[in-house]
Amino acid sequence: MTSVLEKLQAFVEEHRFARSKGALNVGLVMTRRAREKGLPLDPAAQLSPSGGQVAGLNGDAGNRILRDYGVTRSMGTEVGRTNRGSIDNMRRYVAFLNELGAEGVNLEEVERFWVDLFRARFASAPFKFRGEIGVSIESVVRDLLSQAESRQREMSGAMIVGTMLQHLVGAKLEEVLGDRVTVIHHSANTNDAGHGRGGDFDIGDAAIHVTATPSEALIRKCTANVQAGVRPIIVTTPKGMPLAEGLSAVVGVRDRIEILEIGQFLSANAHELGLFAARGATAALERIVDRYNNIIDTCENDPSLRIAR
Repeated sequence: MTSVLEKLQAFVEEHRFARSKGALNVGLVMTRRAREKGLPLDPAAQLSPSGGQVAGLNGDAGNRILRDYGVTRSMGTEVGRTNRGSIDNMRRYVAFLNELGAEGVNLEEVERFWVDLFRARFASAPFKFRGEIGVSIESVVRDLLSQAESRQREMSGAMIVGTMLQHLVGAKLEEVLGDRVTVIHHSANTNDAGHGRGGDFDIGDAAIHVTATPSEALIRKCTANVQAGVRPIIVTTPKGMPLAEGLSAVVGVRDRIEILEIGQFLSANAHELGLFAARGATAALERIVDRYNNIIDTCENDPSLRIAR
């Protein structure tokens, strides 16, 4: 027997609802309306008095439903409101929903289906690069991290911030070192120790550890680096800085570990590569972002980790 979710997925594919936020919003808002008013719904009763649009169908209505499920990203406020196609989509979906209702259906389950489609759509969009001449490199980097943090909160269990950090560091190393040193990249899920590495990147006598959340285990790795005659370097977020400093001080190795904040780590080199010219620094960061995207394409299976500029 075909499940409700399978029927929903078949409907979405047949009518191409996943191609636009407006169509997805029709499914989301009409399902909430069915939960509130019950089935069957009268398609004609869902139109505005003028008949030119679906009553109450806009981004605000959809965003309120998404927030009920902990989704904080916005689809916009006017999604699908005056789109003639939204009326046709509403009629198709209400007819389909009425058929499900005649068979008996859990509308909360149906609503979650639409919410999950929005989550997937939000997750598939690349991060936005907001660099422009005159804006500090640090602020651009912190904005990227803020986007990653927001997405990570919406996708429970995903280590998006750490992945972005690791590959931004790898991209910067490539840009700075050029052909002099081969920088080896790994998926963010690859364990260091299991592959005989001292850190995320082993460059010269240094082991570079990249993390959003410094831990006691990381400090133990750094201590092992020191004992092996390797210089440990931790690159982390602004929030991770005091944690790394505190943990290393407790163990007594603070003076043996370099601890760097990612914004400064990238900013210093971007300015140097750009010969301290405003446009030069921004161009250098753009090249680092291009390298980052190449690394994502090679090492990760999730294209939404890319940065669009």
